Amino acid sequence: MRPIKVQGEEVLVLDQRLLPTREKWVRISSAEDAYTAIKTMIVRGAPLIGVVAAYGLALSAKKVSDIEEYRKMGEWLKTARPTAINLMWAVDRVLRATGSAPSFERSWEEANKIFSEELENARKIGENGEPLFEDGDVVLTHCNAGALATVDYGTALAPLRVAKEKGKNIKVFATETRPVLQGARLTAYELVKDGFDVTLIADTAVGLTMMKGYIKKVIVGADRVLRDGTTINKIGTFQVATFAKRFNIPFYVALPSSTLDLKSRVEEVVIEERSPEELFYIKGRRIAPRGVKAFNPAFDITPPELITAIITEKGVYYPPFNFGQGP
Repeated sequence: MRPIKVQGEEVLVLDQRLLPTREKWVRISSAEDAYTAIKTMIVRGAPLIGVVAAYGLALSAKKVSDIEEYRKMGEWLKTARPTAINLMWAVDRVLRATGSAPSFERSWEEANKIFSEELENARKIGENGEPLFEDGDVVLTHCNAGALATVDYGTALAPLRVAKEKGKNIKVFATETRPVLQGARLTAYELVKDGFDVTLIADTAVGLTMMKGYIKKVIVGADRVLRDGTTINKIGTFQVATFAKRFNIPFYVALPSSTLDLKSRVEEVVIEERSPEELFYIKGRRIAPRGVKAFNPAFDITPPELITAIITEKGVYYPPFNFGQGP
């Protein structure tokens, strides 16, 4: 299941806001289109955001002749979602590749490289993580870190897919993932299509399912991982990791190396706050009273002491993490 199609010089992305009831493809033909798609969550998931940004910026090189204007466009594109490090990483790569003047050919070539690398990395993450999962495991995942968050295969779901290909029977518990329900709408959708046994639970049911012994392992993706393994991921991840620690359940994080941030300190990471409307409404229907305020952070921070291992395309890493010396 690929959420992006590149046909010649045409880029189409799947509008994930409409899944699972409707499939609609949206054309990306400029940095402005990419910004809108990323900001409004037509596309989401750190690796996919980076790829879409790269293609959007590359296509804008056809229309921009001044290098300073082009660089400003790239810096503006980075602000679409400030927490996901892949966005900044991909934009910077395209800007470096274009040289001293906007060049569609060089920018497009770099965007294609980013796409190909993320495609290859997803498969390697799956192969590296697969041995951590045994036949009969019941695995909990939070948010969506499957093919829809990448260009194919996924990050957190990649080891489960490889395990299934090797004949292992893996059952999955997916959290609904409020407020925009990526687990219910996207993860469950992907895994049902792939023939997995999937059980959907409310975010607030995580503790009880672990207490009753239903969950054997946890795997999630990430939007940014710092040098020491501190993981920034979808809001609710910290709670899942805390429960997993309480009940001695292995907690894994899967990501491509492009999601590593080797420079920032945790206090420097901007945690995106999204519109209160996401809390006030479900599918266009208001559920909250008028006059109430809302706090709607999109991400939280999981400290490294709660993480059993981190899986990348380069291998499996265990504490103490120090990615400046590794990938």
